[in-house]
Amino acid sequence: MAVIALLALVLDVLIGWPDAVYRRVGHPVTWAGRLIAALDRTLNKGRARRAKGALTVVVVLLAAMIPAVLIQAWLGPWVAAVLAWPLVAARSLDQHLRAVAVPLAAGDLAAARGATAMIVGRDVTQADTPALSRASLESLAENFSDGVIAPLFWAAVGGLPGIAAYKAINTMDSMIGHRTPRHEAFGMIAARLDDVANLIPARLSAGLIAIASGRRAGAALRVALRDASAHRSPNAGWPEGAMAGALDCRLSGPRVYADRVADEPWLNAAAPDPDAADLRRGIALIRRATMVAALLLATAALV
Repeated sequence: MAVIALLALVLDVLIGWPDAVYRRVGHPVTWAGRLIAALDRTLNKGRARRAKGALTVVVVLLAAMIPAVLIQAWLGPWVAAVLAWPLVAARSLDQHLRAVAVPLAAGDLAAARGATAMIVGRDVTQADTPALSRASLESLAENFSDGVIAPLFWAAVGGLPGIAAYKAINTMDSMIGHRTPRHEAFGMIAARLDDVANLIPARLSAGLIAIASGRRAGAALRVALRDASAHRSPNAGWPEGAMAGALDCRLSGPRVYADRVADEPWLNAAAPDPDAADLRRGIALIRRATMVAALLLATAALV
């Protein structure tokens, strides 16, 4: 199965998901999103919302996994790898972060705020350079885990069905796994399942970031081990903590959302705020960590 994950990563890094293809056929995540939205509209009402949310999880997983199982069984691992390709987001992650880093380095805060708003949910309309750098680095670390390492991990474990199931779970979490009056009960199973699915990949991501940081590996691991449990997420604190330790900066902390201020604890609190140069270093660090992941997959495929 490792060869499926490796080939999917190579195709993503080299090609990405071309805009022309997206305009013509969309993307597997958007297909899943339409199904989830339809089930949300239909089922998320009245009584027994938690049970209806569980039914939604089952329906979406079956819709993702049954075709994947049949395709892999009938057409083999090479076709499975091609179909797994759009479910890895290394190239897209790099592009979105460079869209922040370039104007931020040039001092164009308006453009940097606009690009940051595309990748985070917090209010960045008044954010300064440290706040923009911090938000972007947190998104970079968390999405390295969720968008790159977790899909690759589940592809290596379960082939096309494994990565299809993971992306279905992750998409459900992003759409209905919120603690809001509408989704707290309906999306609870989806949110908990996403936490479980990311348990191992988040810790692997922290390890890969540490390895890629070279002489800062010990600091990256120390911060992740010490501070990850303080994060509001059971998983995101691991790659974010490793990133904070690797770059010797502080991440997380208080942030503004549309309707509230979240007083989150700091990761690596004693370190200074990051700046535009740290964001560029973080992007380079994630590129190296992705290369380490590719080498590990290549080794597993050969073995």
